[in-house]
Amino acid sequence: MSEPIPYRFVATERSGEVSAVLLRPDEADRLLVMAHGAGAGMRHAFMEAVAERLAQRKIATFRYQFPYMERGAKRPDVPPVSVKTVRSAVAAAQEIAGDLPILAGGKSFGGRMTSTAASKEPLDGVQGLVFFGFPLHAPGRPGRERAAHLADVTAPMLFLQGTRDKLAELDLLRAVCEELGPRATIHVVEGGDHSFRVPKRSGRTDDEALDEIADTVREWADLRPT
Repeated sequence: MSEPIPYRFVATERSGEVSAVLLRPDEADRLLVMAHGAGAGMRHAFMEAVAERLAQRKIATFRYQFPYMERGAKRPDVPPVSVKTVRSAVAAAQEIAGDLPILAGGKSFGGRMTSTAASKEPLDGVQGLVFFGFPLHAPGRPGRERAAHLADVTAPMLFLQGTRDKLAELDLLRAVCEELGPRATIHVVEGGDHSFRVPKRSGRTDDEALDEIADTVREWADLRPT
């Protein structure tokens, strides 16, 4: 497998540069621009494990930091900064690997910021959005307000969600996807929590759950035009 290649790009004029890493297998036929969750950066174990599995399935990844994470701050940037960073990341990925069809998305907060950006204006050249645990609501506070902007997203969307995810009651998320119609695909990982960890009693391992979501992304990507 190819080695990760570090990059830097300007997130916003005011925030300056942030770090990124490209993992591109030689036989790659897609590129996923992948944002991290609110509490951990692009080198978190989940992000690296997913990137490695996608590389094994011919999908390159461009992982990147939001400005607050680059600074070492705990509080996420305000939405306008996050949205601008998403757009800058997509543009940087196109410059680096513009010969590959592009998908965008990310883990939890990163996925939601990507969809927020896409709801305001389509992300240039992006064929679809991938959400690894969409944070539909805060733990213990079921609601759908965070999904309101999805109605304005024109790109196809893939929701990967665990049955034990406390940030998304499945009945609510399924209703959201049903209303979005053919643009939305939901894949449920049995026993998975917000990071797709599964209990020992399930008879499966965390690695098997991660393989499942990587396989699902590959299958879904194959439905997108090249």
